[in-house]
Amino acid sequence: MNIEFHNFDELLEAARGFPTLPVAVVDADEQHVLEGACEAAEAGFIDPVLIGHERLIHSLLEKIKPHAAFSVIHAPTEEAAAEKGVDLIADGKVKALMKGYIHTAKFLHPILTHHLEGEQRLSHVFLTDIKTYPKLLYITDAAINITPDLLAKADIVRNAADLAHLLGVETPKVAALSAVELINPAIPSTIDAACLAKMADRGQIRGAIVDGPLAFDNAISAESARIKGIRSDVAGDVDVLLVPDLVSGNILAKDLEYLAGAQLAGFVAASKVPIILTSRADPPRARLVSCAVAALVSHRQGINAEGDSPAA
Repeated sequence: MNIEFHNFDELLEAARGFPTLPVAVVDADEQHVLEGACEAAEAGFIDPVLIGHERLIHSLLEKIKPHAAFSVIHAPTEEAAAEKGVDLIADGKVKALMKGYIHTAKFLHPILTHHLEGEQRLSHVFLTDIKTYPKLLYITDAAINITPDLLAKADIVRNAADLAHLLGVETPKVAALSAVELINPAIPSTIDAACLAKMADRGQIRGAIVDGPLAFDNAISAESARIKGIRSDVAGDVDVLLVPDLVSGNILAKDLEYLAGAQLAGFVAASKVPIILTSRADPPRARLVSCAVAALVSHRQGINAEGDSPAA
């Protein structure tokens, strides 16, 4: 198995000891958000700047009682908080962004307006630690791209593969999911999946093994694939699950979290700065691990406090 991390505990341990990452926490005036940010700060992953309703943030901090004092910037609305976070990036005062209690669309709007996306489209990856699977699963895209077409899915695969490489997966195995494993023109996602597999074969998608269409059971279980007569290098050893659309991906990730006990971390791929993006209802540990991912990615990409601002 060509991987570095089997679970979040191993990832957290690997992220310790690097310089702390200055992070703007956008819309920080919610207890779970603040608890996660404080835990990540105490672990040494981030140095948070808390943006939101100043009085409420200070009131919550009095309950949480963190070991250190943090910078707090008042912003009366979600939109103002999001704009302020991007301003701090442009001014070089922080090196990463973290979504707090703000809605995803409002959080992303100034990020896109100020062109913090990289050469490829932005996409989201849920990293999933589930006891019934022997390594981390990457689920993409369940938060940003709603109904991606074939070329968008190719970018989403590339983004997830790049993130997996940074996190120690030598050759990510990608399953392009659909409801069935056979190509059926009545199910467009099967055609996209087959095209993505062929694009990888022809070098249009590099650094990953892509197979599809695969149903979820075929991707996760080599035995299921064997019973159905599917020959696949991905089945039973998948790293990345490419979902057909945001709705199916969001349902899949939250099903695993709430019914199967999975732990999730959320990260935006292909941005110029690390962007931490979790669900608003996620527990503090989801934010802690997501901050560790950001710190690890930042270190391995060579981003540091002395570097030029990506938005400059």
